[in-house]
Amino acid sequence: MVVRLLFRALIMGPPGSGKGTVSDRITKSFGLMHLSSGDVLRHNIKAKTEIGLLVKSCIDQGRLVPDDVISRLVLQELKSIEKSSWLLDGFPRTVTQAESLGKAYHIDTVVNLNVPFEIIKDRLTSRWIHPSSGRVYNTNFNPPKIPGLDDITGEPLIQRNDDTPETVTKRLEAYEMQTQPVLDYYRQKGVLETFTGTETNKIWPLVHAFMSGKLSGGHKAAGKA
Repeated sequence: MVVRLLFRALIMGPPGSGKGTVSDRITKSFGLMHLSSGDVLRHNIKAKTEIGLLVKSCIDQGRLVPDDVISRLVLQELKSIEKSSWLLDGFPRTVTQAESLGKAYHIDTVVNLNVPFEIIKDRLTSRWIHPSSGRVYNTNFNPPKIPGLDDITGEPLIQRNDDTPETVTKRLEAYEMQTQPVLDYYRQKGVLETFTGTETNKIWPLVHAFMSGKLSGGHKAAGKA
């Protein structure tokens, strides 16, 4: 009898790197369960769970959520899918969190998306929104017919506060400072695979080929024997 092992992967990348798109493609192509730590946090805050209230309190006070709180929350969620192969997105963000995860699960691979910050800044700062409908425009590849105005209503478009050049620069710098030690941690363990590029559609075939090779070695996908 062939024993098929479960596959556990992480995906990392700065905001605007195309991480959401690549995560979606990985989970659909390879049948992995997808867990986003951001989604888990938002769900617990909305449901007003004990941890959710604690997280909300930290956020409201502008404090970082303690490592042990985030780790407890994510590990608790992973227990519900521990019989499946999975892709974890948004966690760990510190070496302490990575160590907590490593005590509970063996991580097979870490997919790291390395997109130049200038490209990301250009992507994010080109994004404009029509607030009442949620329609999104990009001045580079999906511009409004009349600059600054919504195509349908003619109402003014706005830029989200976290999409302004100054805020995007701060977010990217904070990500790099916080995440570099985690990347180094997984590099030393020999499981980090970095994919560099400027377009998601050009990075994706490389990620797909890499994951195909990894998953052909006797691992099983979600819910499959």
